[in-house]
Amino acid sequence: MTPAVTAPPEAVAREAAATAVGPVPRRPARAAAEVLRSACVESRPAVVRLLAWTLLSALPALVSGKAMALAVDRGFLGHRPGQAACWLALFAVAALIGAWATRQTYPQLAHVVEPVRDRLVRGLVSGLLHRGVAARGRPDASTATAVAQLTRQVEAVRDSMAGQLLVVSHFALTAVAVLGGTAMLAPAATPLIAVPLLLALAGFAATTPVTMRRQRRAFAADENLARLCADTLTALRDIVTCGARGPAERELLAAVTASVRANRALAVTAAVRRLLVALGAHLPLLLVVLAAPALVRRGLTPGEVMGVLAYLTGTLEPALRLLVQGVGSSWLRLAVAAERLAAASQPPPASAGAEVPRVVEGGAVQGEADGSRNGEEDSAPRAEENGVRSGEADDARHVSGDGTRSPDTVVPAKRRPGSVTSPRRRPDPAPDGGHGHRPADGSVRLRDVSYSYGAAAEPVFDALDLTLHDGEHLAVVGPSGVGKSTLADVLAGDVPPDRGDVVLGGTAAGRLGPEELARVRVLLPQDAYVFAGELQENLRWLHPGASERAVMSAVRALGAAPLVERLGGLEATVDPAALSAGERQILALVRAHLSPVRLVILDEATRHLDARSEMHVEEAFRVRPGTVVTITHRPGPARGADRVLFLDGERALVGTHSELLSTAPGYRALVGGHGTDLDPTD
Repeated sequence: MTPAVTAPPEAVAREAAATAVGPVPRRPARAAAEVLRSACVESRPAVVRLLAWTLLSALPALVSGKAMALAVDRGFLGHRPGQAACWLALFAVAALIGAWATRQTYPQLAHVVEPVRDRLVRGLVSGLLHRGVAARGRPDASTATAVAQLTRQVEAVRDSMAGQLLVVSHFALTAVAVLGGTAMLAPAATPLIAVPLLLALAGFAATTPVTMRRQRRAFAADENLARLCADTLTALRDIVTCGARGPAERELLAAVTASVRANRALAVTAAVRRLLVALGAHLPLLLVVLAAPALVRRGLTPGEVMGVLAYLTGTLEPALRLLVQGVGSSWLRLAVAAERLAAASQPPPASAGAEVPRVVEGGAVQGEADGSRNGEEDSAPRAEENGVRSGEADDARHVSGDGTRSPDTVVPAKRRPGSVTSPRRRPDPAPDGGHGHRPADGSVRLRDVSYSYGAAAEPVFDALDLTLHDGEHLAVVGPSGVGKSTLADVLAGDVPPDRGDVVLGGTAAGRLGPEELARVRVLLPQDAYVFAGELQENLRWLHPGASERAVMSAVRALGAAPLVERLGGLEATVDPAALSAGERQILALVRAHLSPVRLVILDEATRHLDARSEMHVEEAFRVRPGTVVTITHRPGPARGADRVLFLDGERALVGTHSELLSTAPGYRALVGGHGTDLDPTD
């Protein structure tokens, strides 16, 4: 993803709509219509019974106006309140019959919609099983949505379809009853009701596709904004490292603007649809009131005028309002859920030459080992190596401080969020920094360094002084949340301190651009990044000119030779989703070991390795030229380091392992005499 954003918000909204989650058919309304059609065809007897009970439930709508007219003309105006009460009692009986009939519609409705739900569940499960078989043991991202599809989306289709059948049938019969009752009661008033009602229904039909498009666009814009916020937060250190804060900010602001415009357009459509209620129900009411004197002169009685008004206010207006408000949102939910379920129910296309998954120790499919939840999540490019942590920051890897690209940068092809592409080329390191700064060695010096997460927050560390000579090995230990990873960011030059100086190789880190920082240090966090491509491309990424002999020497030094052999050698193609978290971590460690930089910062970079593999890593980096800073929760690296930096949230103590055991009770409580982890919760 290119950091610079030049597309207008409308383009962002269109792109968001085009990249909505999940494969979907081109016409969502067709999927919803197909669900309704199949339900009506396969449950025809239940549909007939449903219509019959709905017809009976419309009896109050047919009787209300006539009963009101007779109660006024023959009862109240004739000074016969008893007769008026009888006519009103007749309407009450009709209302009771209508309520009873409405209750009878629900069992019939269940006979229509429940088979649809069962059929959707069967199709969805079948599609998921087909995709699972086609994946041949590989993690498939579509299975992560199975629970939501089986619960929320299937239930949304069932509930929305039930609402559609009830609302539409009730309104249709109510409209017929109102128009029929008005025609029998006051034929002259019928056009005053029918014409605005037909115009309102025509407007409703015309605005429904527009509303659906705008609603989908608003959903997509909101989802795109949420995705961008999450991606930006995850890659925050990458953005700071690459000097891409400006492009990232513009991209987020464009997404916010697109979301605002999409929701504003939807609000305009909703306002128009509210006007349709006024057109179909309130305008006839106004016309009847204005025309009442003329209607009375033409022979209409006051009771009949009251009856027409009763039809409008008590029957037609609520039904029309329910139609406009209910059908719009309900139909949208039905269409969106039906299209996603239809796509999820389809088996995947057969892929020739599907690779058989490898099985690691214990019978686990590779990619699920070491606590990997799913291949797509664990293989997501979140590790920062040589200053870059996420795969989406690959395009920003060679971005200067003003957000422009280096002239010799080859931009990878645009890819979907979460996908990983193999970089084909990266610029060779220049002999001198872009700003004329050349760190002399791997030494590090912190002078009066302080950092806090906010202006009102307590400092993570305050007035910290630390000097590391070139070739020295430092272990950083401390309780969880004390700021060890934050210190790694400051040491790497990714995050500037609030106060103080960070000097790398004799040069202030603040004077080093991304390319200069990339030539002086490597930072490996807990989650390693391996891109799709040849294994040797992965291992040589930080040192493109390394010979095969040097690569294999690093592989053997870190105990990765069995893994390389199992993958098929250096020329084998690597699929990150097929690797466990530990395997990705060991490959990233080989890459860092092979790098020519003099400063290596390992932030829990061996957390997924077993004790034997971790021992190989410690030995390899102990003899590697340069400075090593190891942030760890295990006692081994602390005991083998030249010095240990202990952070306890209040102060920073530096000394050898033996010195801290005798002078720092907190450090002694963590590691003294125990073979357990330093920080089990870190």
